[in-house]
Formats: sequence, C-alpha cells, structure tokens
Amino acid sequence: MKLSVVIVNYNVRPYLEQCLKSVQSALEGIEGEVFVVDNHSDDDSVETVRSHYPWVRLIENQENLGFAKANNQAIRQSQAEYVLLLNPDTVVAKETFRETLKFMDAHPKAGGAGVMMCYEDGTRAPESRRALPTPWVAALKMLGFTKRYYMSHLPWDQPCRIEVISGAFCLLRHEALKAVGLLDEDFFMYGEDIDLSYRLLKGGWENWYLPYSIVHYKGKSTQKSDYRYVHVFYQAMLIFFRKHYSHLSFFFTVPVKMAIYFRAFIALTDILRKKLHL
Repeated sequence: MKLSVVIVNYNVRPYLEQCLKSVQSALEGIEGEVFVVDNHSDDDSVETVRSHYPWVRLIENQENLGFAKANNQAIRQSQAEYVLLLNPDTVVAKETFRETLKFMDAHPKAGGAGVMMCYEDGTRAPESRRALPTPWVAALKMLGFTKRYYMSHLPWDQPCRIEVISGAFCLLRHEALKAVGLLDEDFFMYGEDIDLSYRLLKGGWENWYLPYSIVHYKGKSTQKSDYRYVHVFYQAMLIFFRKHYSHLSFFFTVPVKMAIYFRAFIALTDILRKKLHL
C-alpha cells in the first residue's frame, strides 16, 4: 500500500466531514487507506463516520488520549510506504497527495514533508515552514522577531529544505519512522511535530516544504481561548526544551524558561481580561 492517512478527531464533525470528502477525492488513483482516530468526542462524529464513511478505518477511544498517542495507534496498524498525519480542520487540494508522493519517491533521503497551508481567506500560513526552536530562535520569536523561526527567506513556489514539519499535514516515510521512532507520547498536544522533525534530522533524514496546497481552518480542531490550551501549549515547549537542550549551560536555559513562563502568564492574563470584559 502506498499511503495511510491518519486523522485525529475531537468534536469537530463538520470539519471532519469536509476533510474526509477532500481526502477521498485526493486519493483517487492512489492505493491508500484512511484512519480516523476519535478521541472520545461527545458530538456525533463517530456515528457520522460509521454511517456515511464506511471506507474509513475508525478507531474509537474511550478517553481523550491526546494527539501523539492517537496518531501512534493508527501508525502501528499501517503497512503503507508513507503515513500522512492530517488535521481534521483541513481541506486537501485534489493534486496534493499525488504530487507530494511523487516528490518523496524521487528523493529517498526525504524523511518527511509539509505543504503550503493557506488560511480560509487564501493567505499563506507562515508555519508552513519553520526552523527548530533553538534557545536563540525561540528567544527571538518570543520577543516578536519571527522571520528566522518561520524561515521567511524561503520561496513559496518551489520545494525547499526546512527543519520543522507542521503536524497539520505531516507526510512521513514509514522507513524513517521505523528508524527514529513514533511520536513522543510525553506530548499531549503541540510540540510533538517539532520533536519528531528534530529526530528525523538527527537521524540523517531530510525535511521538506513542498508548494502544494491545503486549506487549514487553523485552530478549529482545538480551543485556544481557555486555560487548558495555555497549559498544554507552554508545557509542550518546556518538554521539548528539557528533552533536547537540558545539556546547555545555566546562562542559556534559565532565560528561555523564564521567557516561556512569561509568555504563558501574558496569555493567561489576556484570557482572563477577555472573560471579565476588561
């Protein structure tokens, strides 16, 4: 089999249906399969998939296991040459699977690839190409200097080597996954794509940006205006930093950790202000 598409869903049935319809169209002519891993949604996602999309391999979790664990459930069942991690709040262009697979076949050192993600208004999402959040790059981003982090010097209309592939569309060579390991389940949500991208690079593989498009209704699959989001997001940053940069000196680690806690405090304060209508 050529491609396994893995979609982790949690309470976004309308977006999931839109995504599945685009995936079905994009898979025409490709030997593939589609997994939907439902993280105990309390909407009608499971019933809808079971009733209207019988060609989907449905995995029903009895609790919300998070993004990494849920993806790994499907990856372990996949026998395909490539695995695509795809957000449910995306719409895939018809040619995107065909063209990205063609590129991967022609570049055997490519361990993974992302694509041009566009918002629903048509603007390109800067997180389509990202650099590793080294202490220096992370510090610049937190101070508002994002050009290095988003690799803004790269062209949009041609394939480019990048460092971090977005988890919203993350095409992975199964051989590379076997070599470097699956998603790190210490990450509940956020950060696992950065961690996996880093491990691919350390393992001698290449990460690529490809100029084929999807629409990403960014944030529809997560609620970013509550305290849980802030906790999970900034906790993921700390997990990544401790895992990969704990060997650095005190003078490098302390400022970055302080910056993470400061940004979390600002985000929480902003949420509280909005809730109180200040």
